Amino acid sequence: MDMPPIWAPGTKGPETPNIARVRDYWLGGTRNSAADRRLGEQFTLCAPQLPYLARTHRNFLRRVVTRLVGDGIRQFVDLGTGMPTMGNVHQVAQQCAPECRVVYTDIDPVVVTESRALLEGDDRTAYILADVQRPEQVLDSPALRRLLDLDEPVALLAIDVLHHIPDSAGPAELLTTYADGLGSGCRVALSHTCRHEQLLDAMRLYSDIYNTPLPEFAFRTTAEVEKLLAGFEITEPGLVPIPLWQPDLDTEPDQNPEHFSGCAALAYRS
Repeated sequence: MDMPPIWAPGTKGPETPNIARVRDYWLGGTRNSAADRRLGEQFTLCAPQLPYLARTHRNFLRRVVTRLVGDGIRQFVDLGTGMPTMGNVHQVAQQCAPECRVVYTDIDPVVVTESRALLEGDDRTAYILADVQRPEQVLDSPALRRLLDLDEPVALLAIDVLHHIPDSAGPAELLTTYADGLGSGCRVALSHTCRHEQLLDAMRLYSDIYNTPLPEFAFRTTAEVEKLLAGFEITEPGLVPIPLWQPDLDTEPDQNPEHFSGCAALAYRS
């Protein structure tokens, strides 16, 4: 099925909404246009929980990157980044340790172009145009090879992205290929939106109201997400609902964190 422009890489111009900028809007950023905000409101009319989902994944990113820097990691590869704003990897990591280096990736050339402009002047970051499902585009990139020392540990971040990868593409094998390519000591942090009937109903409602097809998403169960980490050792606290992964003690807790429709984990090669 052909996807409309918001889902198709290469959409041009602020007058046409872009899903990466919609996410920036949900996160409270400013790198979005009126068209992006309008689309974001259409989504939330059908699924009011979407901005909260986006913020919860981003809060996990902040916590896990902080944990990794505390563990001595100074190099990061982030898959399917979107806009590198609103507390993204380089901002969190470099606040903890200014020498941290970050490689971002995205499949959309417009997002990559905008993001490179945002990151201009930061010689500790790079942004690669690449398809997550083609690891060689990332691992063989001259930008990655120039910026990262693969003799030192690297953290691979798959935050809120694996639901875009169907089972037919072998997401577990992809994670293994990335980890092998990034060398010994590689850590893998992932968060995954899980299958939830309310969310699926909201997607169907959006398609019906706006006569717009949505792409197929692989919203897996927690057990299915755990299988993606076969061959990895999952660290404490395990694969848990995202708000329960090392929550901040000084922030207001989620009212029902155990019911959150997404899970997260930090793992390494066993």
